[in-house]
Amino acid sequence: MKKLFTVVALLMCVTCLFAAPKKKAKKSKKASAVKIGIVNNPPSESGYRAANVKDFETVFTAAKGYEVSTAYSLKNDEQLNAASQMINDGVDYLLISAAATDGWEATLKNAKKAGIKVFLFDRMMNVSEDLYEAAVVSDMAKEGETAVSWLKAQNLPEYKVIHIQGAMGSDAQIGRTGALDAEFAKGTMKKVVQQTATWDEAEAKKIVESVINSGEDFNVIYAENDGMAKGAVAALDEAGITHGVNGKVVVMGFDCNKWALRELLAGNWNYDGQCSPFQAAIIEDMIKSGKVPSKKIINEEKGFDAKKLTQADIDTYGLGD
Repeated sequence: MKKLFTVVALLMCVTCLFAAPKKKAKKSKKASAVKIGIVNNPPSESGYRAANVKDFETVFTAAKGYEVSTAYSLKNDEQLNAASQMINDGVDYLLISAAATDGWEATLKNAKKAGIKVFLFDRMMNVSEDLYEAAVVSDMAKEGETAVSWLKAQNLPEYKVIHIQGAMGSDAQIGRTGALDAEFAKGTMKKVVQQTATWDEAEAKKIVESVINSGEDFNVIYAENDGMAKGAVAALDEAGITHGVNGKVVVMGFDCNKWALRELLAGNWNYDGQCSPFQAAIIEDMIKSGKVPSKKIINEEKGFDAKKLTQADIDTYGLGD
């Protein structure tokens, strides 16, 4: 009888050992999640970027079956290291808004070898088209051309421009600089100063303060994002220099944050160029369907004139609160 109990006990132990792996079923379910790696600029960069980061966080969620890894940096080398780590970790898709347009070829080749599909968003890169599935971007060069065309249409007696640039080498900086550089080269506009503030409000303020202290005359501030325009205006206010619709200095920004558009509506600024931060849903549609309608999908954007802007425009196109 004892032997019978011993045999039964042994059989129960063996049964438990073979039953234990059932817990692994949960792991396999988790492993079936779509792994997304997102490399972006930090939300602190600007109101635009905060909206862009939030857009991706809203679309790619765990509740929808995504396992998301994110990396944020304004430095291209840090972004490259993060992307390489995501490739090593075996993500299914790599989504990138590059800090700089150059330096990505080798990393994207590694992604392709690993069978990882790459989508660009917000900004282009200088890489072969076969290294990414599609790019959902703004036409930064067109943004610059639209802004400069508006400025020329103001028919000022002269154009003495403080040009405050974004992060050098980024697609946004290159695009928003191009049309203005062309005017400088033709001599139709004078470059008082052209300097990067790397999207930073405080640095932009310092640039304008330096020009004011030098005594050099200027009548246009062309800032490549709203935050830098805000910093520039702070310097004007402290110096008692008028600006906006009825002021001495024309103020131009980009991104269309709601607070910036309110400055236009109040007549304190003159122009704001739209840059749409909403690309996540378009990329998700391509991931889900497996269909890419175009290699380059460009957001439709416009520029806003303080004299024509309405509250409805702010409600419709403004970013943030």
